[in-house]
Amino acid sequence: SAQVEGQYYGQLTRVEEIVVFAKKIGAKKIGIASCAGLIQENRIFAGILRANDLAVFGVLCKVGSQDKCSVGIAERDKIRPGGFEAMCNPVMQANLCNQEKTDLNVISGLCVGHDSLFMKHSDAPVTYLIVKDRVLAHNPIGALNTGHSYYKRLHEGVKLNDADNTALPPRG
Repeated sequence: SAQVEGQYYGQLTRVEEIVVFAKKIGAKKIGIASCAGLIQENRIFAGILRANDLAVFGVLCKVGSQDKCSVGIAERDKIRPGGFEAMCNPVMQANLCNQEKTDLNVISGLCVGHDSLFMKHSDAPVTYLIVKDRVLAHNPIGALNTGHSYYKRLHEGVKLNDADNTALPPRG
């Protein structure tokens, strides 16, 4: 990684850096652990990897298609209560990459926590392509760049409380 940084600093996109890094570590097969909402972007990424002589194994977050309620999630905690809602399964994503013997895994848009579980269970090294941020078009630095204005409230003692959604906008 230090070679990639030193040789290409400010010259390559993250996609290109992943390709170069994969080749430098001798990776032959790249796992892509993807959010289902980013399938189009990841198809493009997979095509770029293949064009650079890297094999690709992709696995979507909803693999296993198990309803959230089957693991104790309350109906009220679903995005759309009242129907089947498949939960993400980052542990299965990692296990499938492990079975495929991927040499490097790339996280693309997994949720906070799901990414952590994927990394914990992955046998291969893991890097990010896309960090999920639904509000800021997968650009979480946008919140920090507006820390002096829009997000100033987070510096002024407004706490985010997940128990009662204090300081969070209502879900509609």
